[in-house]
Amino acid sequence: MAKKAPRRTAERILETSLELFNRFGEPNVSTTLISSEMSISPGNLYYHYPAKDELINALFNRYQHDMEELLGAAEGVRNVEDAWFFLHSQFEIIWAYRFLYRDLNDLLSRNRLLETRLQEVLKHKVNAFRAMLDAMRLAGAVDMDSREMTPLANNMVVVLTYWLSYEYVRDPRHALEDENAERSLLRGAGQVLGLLSPYMEPAQRTHLMELTGAYQVPD
Repeated sequence: MAKKAPRRTAERILETSLELFNRFGEPNVSTTLISSEMSISPGNLYYHYPAKDELINALFNRYQHDMEELLGAAEGVRNVEDAWFFLHSQFEIIWAYRFLYRDLNDLLSRNRLLETRLQEVLKHKVNAFRAMLDAMRLAGAVDMDSREMTPLANNMVVVLTYWLSYEYVRDPRHALEDENAERSLLRGAGQVLGLLSPYMEPAQRTHLMELTGAYQVPD
């Protein structure tokens, strides 16, 4: 049993760090605050994570694993309803690690490893969206030239990446609080799929409007 204790402590440190980073923003959370929140000594925290960047990188490992596992399902998207849930699932992961997006510029300016790995994730997202668009085209859900796929995939990833920043600017005091998660995610999914709407077959476009209306959360 004694051998498992360090792993449990390391797990608790990550969970507490993620909660505090999401709530207050990563630059505003010190390792001293994390250890105080957990009622452990700073030395105990440093034993598991000698530097704050190691905490961030460990959380990013989890984010990358979850995101890339989901992106692997892109080729299975056949229609607008599949695409809706594919997008919403991505936004759920983004929300779970929202500090990465809110504090993106600050994190990239001082963490070279994170910079490199985020670039990898962006490439995978663009490829996944291309695969999704191609699968929907082959299934007859959208009508588009293959040359239009890469620009559209890039635009969809841009909106996906910066949607929470937009939400934060709209309402800095409340946008990233847990009670606002649902409306933020639904608005984001709707905006990304809105880019695809002009290419959808009429029945698919109508279904998108129905989905948007059914899941609409008032401001």
